Amino acid sequence: MTLNVVQCALRVLGEPEPEVKARLSAEYLAAWQAGELGCTDLLQLVEPWKLKRGKGGSLASRQALLHSLVHIENWAVDLAWDIIARFGPDPDYRLPPAFFADFVKVAGDEARHYSLLDQRLQATGSHYGAFPCHDGLWTSASATGGSLPARLAVEHCTHEARGLDVLPQTIHRFRSNGDRASATLLESVIFVEEITHCAAGVRWLRYLHAQAWAAREWPWPDRDGGGGTPAGSSGSQAEAAGGTPPHIPAWVTEARAYETVETWFHALIRAHFRGPLKPPFNDAARAQAGFGPEWYLPLASVGAG
Repeated sequence: MTLNVVQCALRVLGEPEPEVKARLSAEYLAAWQAGELGCTDLLQLVEPWKLKRGKGGSLASRQALLHSLVHIENWAVDLAWDIIARFGPDPDYRLPPAFFADFVKVAGDEARHYSLLDQRLQATGSHYGAFPCHDGLWTSASATGGSLPARLAVEHCTHEARGLDVLPQTIHRFRSNGDRASATLLESVIFVEEITHCAAGVRWLRYLHAQAWAAREWPWPDRDGGGGTPAGSSGSQAEAAGGTPPHIPAWVTEARAYETVETWFHALIRAHFRGPLKPPFNDAARAQAGFGPEWYLPLASVGAG
């Protein structure tokens, strides 16, 4: 696939090292002058309802299905690194090393998924960028950019879980139409690992809820890492004594309004996700990821199928 100038520009803009930035700029100038750098063949983004992929009965339909999966994995790589960079340093969350370990692994998995699916797409005679796609995942990420609980609920406990719901049917479409290689890749590698990615979202939303309720028993440190209010003292008592009232992050106050993580999840989805969740649900895969019907059925559209 020919390099395109927009992708190169984004790479240069995202490069923090001045020496590398200069080297890449020189390389891309030479590639442009040699006619090796195109300005076309960029991703064509359209509304989701405009996409027509078919059911895999033709080569073009199977290519469109693979293209959609490649595009999803491309966004997933960005999302995994974004959750680390955006929320990891925020003292309001006090995230332990295990959080970073989980999402670094997710990023590595998604990058490998992208490469494997892109290879399959190319093996069919197509390439990434040949079909239109939508940016729903990144739109949701942008909408949840100010809240780690919302990001976990929408991207990792809802969009990722929806992938678990639809992948078995996608696998069947490839296999029933003779593309055993794509079916095997999806079934033996991607589906299995996507369960663990969804589990990471569930695990860290549970963690945040537990931390918020634990904070009722002891003060949340101030943003500079200090002690805040002594245990058992109220903010007003601390101020009267000349102390510093505790810093209570907004997400902690929000989480404390819900006695269970499931009801908090419902509130997060209603606030940050458009529309109801659509069945059918892959209950078995969702259970493996650590959350049962009590999480999603209260949010499901009535009569949808």
